[in-house]
Formats: sequence, C-alpha cells, structure tokens
Amino acid sequence: MPAARPGNPRMIRLLSLLLVLCLPLSAIAAAAPAHPPLSAAQRDWLGEHPQLRVGIVLQAPYAELDRRRQQLSGLNVELMNQLAASLQVQLSWRSYPDAAALERGLRSGQIDIAPGLSQTPAGLRLWLFSDPYLRVPQLLVGEREGGAAVDMEQLVGVSVALRQPSAVSDYLRDTYPTIAQVAVNNERQALRALLERQVDYAVVDEAQLGRLSREAEFAGLAVVGDVGFPQLLRVASRRDWPQLSAIVDAGLRSLPAKDLEQLHERWLQPRYARLGESPGFWQNLSLLLGILFCCAAFLVYWQRRQQRGLEKRLAEARLAIQLREAAEEALRLTQFSIDQSTVGILWVNWDSHIRYANRAAEAMFGYPPGALLERPLGDFDPQLNMDRWLGLWRRARSDEGGGLSFETACRRADGGWLPTDVSLSFLRFADSEYLVVFLSDVTERRRALAALQESEARLKGIASNVPGLVFRLERPHAQAPAAFAFIGEGSEALVGYAASELIERGRGIRGLVHPDDLDDYRATQKAALDNDRDWHWQGRILTRDGSLRWADIKAGARFFEDGRAVWDGVVWDISANKRIELELAESRAQLRQLSAHLESVREEEKARIAREVHDELGQMLTVLKLETSMCELAYADLDGGLRERLQSMKKLIAQLFQLVRDVATALRPPILDAGIASAIEWQARRFEARSGIPCLVEVPEHLPPLSDAKAIGLFRVLQEALTNVMRHARAHTVEVRLSVEQGCLCLRVSDDGQGFGENAGQGKSFGLVGMRERMLILGGQLHIDSSPGEGTTLSVRVALDEEIA
Repeated sequence: MPAARPGNPRMIRLLSLLLVLCLPLSAIAAAAPAHPPLSAAQRDWLGEHPQLRVGIVLQAPYAELDRRRQQLSGLNVELMNQLAASLQVQLSWRSYPDAAALERGLRSGQIDIAPGLSQTPAGLRLWLFSDPYLRVPQLLVGEREGGAAVDMEQLVGVSVALRQPSAVSDYLRDTYPTIAQVAVNNERQALRALLERQVDYAVVDEAQLGRLSREAEFAGLAVVGDVGFPQLLRVASRRDWPQLSAIVDAGLRSLPAKDLEQLHERWLQPRYARLGESPGFWQNLSLLLGILFCCAAFLVYWQRRQQRGLEKRLAEARLAIQLREAAEEALRLTQFSIDQSTVGILWVNWDSHIRYANRAAEAMFGYPPGALLERPLGDFDPQLNMDRWLGLWRRARSDEGGGLSFETACRRADGGWLPTDVSLSFLRFADSEYLVVFLSDVTERRRALAALQESEARLKGIASNVPGLVFRLERPHAQAPAAFAFIGEGSEALVGYAASELIERGRGIRGLVHPDDLDDYRATQKAALDNDRDWHWQGRILTRDGSLRWADIKAGARFFEDGRAVWDGVVWDISANKRIELELAESRAQLRQLSAHLESVREEEKARIAREVHDELGQMLTVLKLETSMCELAYADLDGGLRERLQSMKKLIAQLFQLVRDVATALRPPILDAGIASAIEWQARRFEARSGIPCLVEVPEHLPPLSDAKAIGLFRVLQEALTNVMRHARAHTVEVRLSVEQGCLCLRVSDDGQGFGENAGQGKSFGLVGMRERMLILGGQLHIDSSPGEGTTLSVRVALDEEIA
C-alpha cells in the first residue's frame, strides 16, 4: 500500500475518524462539566441569584481585554467560566485597572465576586475568601549558561532584582538578609537588569515569567531556584453573602485537578528555549546556510553562464539558418514575383542584347519561353539603333539610381505593333553591368485617354450650348475650403465674362453677386457645404456692363469615399420670370388693398343704411302707429269691424318694427359699440337660439381696446364660422374662446362635428376663402385644423394696435 502524502485530504479525514473512534469513554465523560454537591438551600439561593457580577483586575496573564473585539481572556477568566458552567449561573464582567479600583467597585455595590486575589488582613474586612485554587511560586531566574540549581541559603553577597514594594521583598529581607536587593518597577525591568549584568539574579513570579519567556529577548534565561514564598490565588466574594462563599468553595472543589493543571500549563508555565530557539544555534546555522547558499549561487551562476553561452551560440546558429532560409525564400519570392509580374522586365547588356526576359515580356511580344534571349532590342524597335542605344546607356549610367522613361511602339512576333511605356534603370550585378528595361502595355490607357478627351469635348460642347452657366464646385476633404473647378463657356453669354477669367481671378460666381444679396448667397452656400446637401439660391447678379439680372442656382451634391465632395450645378437667368413674379405680387397687393377698401366702404355703407333704416323708417313707423292709435280711439266704438281692422294694423306695424330692427342689426349689430367681447357673447347666444346647439363662450374680463375695422373683421369671421357649423358640421357643442397672447388677439372656434378632409371646401363655396382674405387684409392669420370625424378648429390671430396695446 503506498504511503499517504501529508496533504492528502482523504487520508486526513480517515485519521480524524480513527482518532474520534479511539477516544476512551472516560475522556468523553470527563469533558462534561461536573456539578458540585450543593444543599437544597444553596440551590434555592442560586435560583434566586441566576446572574453574578464578576470584578476582575486587568493584568496579564490572569486577565486581558481585546479592545477591538471587546473580549476578555486569561487564566482567571477561564476559571470563572468553568465555575459558572458547573454552578449553572451567568456572569456579567466588570474590569478594573488595579486592586484599589476593584475595592471601590465592591464598596459601591457593583460586583459580587472577584477571582485571583490573595488573602490579606485588610482584605478580610471586605471579602470572604475561598480556599486557594492555584499556587503561583516566586522563581529565582538566572542565565541559562551554568544551568545548575541554586540554594538560597548559600547566596551571600549576591544582588537580586525584584519589584518593590512587595510582600516578596519583605520576605527575602527577613529570611535571607545576606542578599542585596535591587528595586525595579516591574518584572520586565528585573529581567533586563539581569541580561545587562547589573544583578546576579532576578525574582519573578511564575505567571509573569511564563508571559515574558515567550519573547526572544529573554530566551537565554532559565529558572535556577524557588524563593519559597508562593502566591496563593483565591476567589473573593461579598461579606454579606456567606452562602455565595460556601457555594464557590464547593464549586472549586468540584473542578477536576486536571483542568486546573491545564490552566496552569497554558497560562503560567514558562516556555524554556529549545535547541532551535537558542540565538547562538541559529547564528551558526544561519552562517552555515549562508555559506552553502553562496556556494550554490556560484554553482548556479557558473551553470547559467555556461548555459547562456551555449544558448547564445545556439541562437546565433538558428538566426543564421533563419536568415539564410529567409534569403532563399525572398529570392524565390522575388523570382516568382518577377515571373508573374504584369510588367515586362528585360535585362540588357551594353551591346543591347537581352540576357533575361520574364514571362510578361515574352507574352507582350508574343514569343515562346526563352525565345527573347540573346536578341538585340533593334529587332523590336527599329528606331533603336546602336548609336541611340549607347546614348541611353551613358545617360542611365551617369545617373545611377535614377531612370529614363519614354513611350514607343514595339513590333510583336506576328508583325503587329504594341504601344509601350519604357523605363530604363542602370544596375550592377556581380562584375557585370546591365540596363533593366521595364515594359508596360499602354494600349488600354491610350484608348481610355482618347475616350476621356472625347468625353471632355462632348461635355464642353453641351455646357457651352446650355442656356445658362454650368459649374462645378469641389472640396478636396471635409476641412478644406471649396473652390470652383469648372465654369462653362456659357458664362460669357450670361454675364459677359469668359470662364477662364472667372476661374483665374478666383472670384467664381461670388464676384457676380449683387452686394445687397451677397450675405444671403454666402449663407446658403455655407449651409450646403457644412451640412453636405444640395445648394439652391436665388438672387441678383451684375454683368460686365453693370446691368442687373436675376439668377437661380441649383447644384446637386456628390460625395466620394476619399472625403472629396462635388457640387455640379447650373446658373439660370430668371430675370423675365422674376419680373413677372414681382409684378404679380404687386398686383396681388393692390387687389388686396382694393378689397380692403371695398370692405371698409361696404361696412361703412352698411352702418349708414342701418342708421337710416333705424332712424328714418323707425320714425315713420312710430308716426303711423300713433295715427292708428288715434283712429282707434276716435272711431273704434262706431263700428266693430273697424276696431278689428285697426288692431290688425297695429300688429302689422309691430312686426314691421321688429323687421326694421333685425335688418339694422344684420347690417351692423349695435352691440359692436360695446366691444368685441360683448359682440361675441351676443352672437353666440343668437346662434344657440337659432340652431339649438350649446355654445360655450370664454372671453377675458379686461380686453384691450381694438380698432373698429379689426373688431368688425373678427365679428364677421365668427359669423361665417358659426354659419358653417350650423350648415355643415352636425355638431353637438361649440366652443368660442377669445384671448390675448403675445401682443395678439386670438379667436378660436371649435366644434365636435363631422369635420372634413384637406380637399373639402375647395368647391364653389367661398366662405373659407373670404375669411382667409379678410384676415390677410387685417394683417392677421387664419388656421383651420380638421379631420374627418374629429371636429374642426378655426384659429384667428390679429395683432393689437400699437397705439392701443
């Protein structure tokens, strides 16, 4: 069976299981806390006092406080925890810095019990002490060298360091007067005085020695004797609770002696330095290990140096092999590239005979592989005689690194001619000199050049015959300025300037723009360039003779992958159209002014007729009614039929009165004199009475004064809108709202009727047209928002008069 490794988890678990199974039952039973034999009265007393307050003096190793975790530890703490477990009571801890503070806590009633005290006459007045539970001897400590036990009776004229004042000091002074005492403040100072050879020995109790012996500073000290004055540790309790003292004695007696020994070993037993803990041992071992390490380091260094040398030579050999392989690969690639190149390559000697030709050159001339070698160049170019060839050789040789280029026509094997672009380059290879001839077939290039020239000629012909100025605006990249790259010959017919003149001056079309329109021209051009969109502008330009023309510029934008942008466009002469457009606008303005004047005259005439109808006809009807009443008073009693006739005439006169009032109101409602707000409310009430459709009206309380013309215009629009609602809308409710917004008077008429589409109302009805024209006359705006089945909203905005607002 193979040996298990220390880190094998399965083996560790198996050993743990065997260890648990092998534990004796007696040990398991001993682990359970033993309960002391208590009387019934003592148990009742503990039942009445389930919690005891423990006071403890913070002194290592008896009691220590971990301030980070706020947890007590130490010999007395573990002892009290075991005692509380056996008595089945709970403990609450209170820590004190010294014994005086502990006594003050007892007097103030803060504690019930305190462990780790020594019985003194003064303490008997405050405490009831238990039997001793631990004996702490006072040890005589000396240097480890010598190591023999010391008899206290034989110590004569030696110096001993110990803490004073203390009971041990008094004991030594009375028992061993031949010993010279050196007073120190604490046990650490006593041990340091011994290390510094200021004294021969030091007296330290076992608890402090056990704590200090763990430090490397005191590893060379050892116990050489016992002073014979041990410190007996007891548990003190309140004097007014004698039952507690008896219970504590019973509990201490019930504690196993093995547990007390374990507490003594864990907290008080000094830990003497072993062989591995000796400073001299470790110094010698460190020196030996240092020497071994230096030898090993030298061996490793020497081995690494030899290894690096071998690796360097191996790397150099590998590099040389790689370079050679790379050179061979590059040579093969070069040869393959030359053979597969689309450019013909010839190596020619000074006598113009070909020494090497690649496959492309053989394919150009139509020869089989190897057929071009040792042939003179004169066989392919009859004009290349020997004198000309030697001249080219001297020129190429005198300008090494440069080259000569020219075009020629070479004869193919089938007798045809091949347009060729020839480049010559001088080359030295080994001990020979060559001219490398590069041949390029330019047949397609010449064909494309001819096509391009024909296309340019066609474009110039089209541009020169277009009735306008053709141009191209180019921008090399996004951050570069744009410039005119082409201007057609039509510029001379349009503005009197030749195209070359406009481009050479750098002015382009911008120099033709009228000064008053130059800002608008620049703004539209900048917007097109910045936003990469088409360019459109209309404005005035000046010809060479100073005459004014209207021009329209339209240019389409095109963009390329390299960032270049091109705008191709035409400048049209629209002077005639613009003149007609201006005349038409002026005519429309005059017609609108005439319409406004006629409307004003009509309203004035309506007002005059309304006044005459109301005043003149009303006065005559009043007189007629008076005469009828006089006749009724004078002759009604004479004839009953005459009375009925007169009553009928009076009713007709009343109806005529109402008809006169309706006619006058229709011509010009008198309510307009009270303001547009009152007129709107009045018209809404009349609409409700006539149509039966509820009309909700919202008008401001304090409306700014409005001119009569604008008030009448708004009123007529409202009348027409309500008439349309009654005739066509089939609405259930109507809302009329008048408000002042941003210096304008706004009238909004909304209904919940059937609405209409975009093309509705464009027939023979002029209602909407009349309302819109009336608003244009007043300088206002009219907007209609309607959709089928969604109702209609009519909005009117009229500016308030400046002198009124």
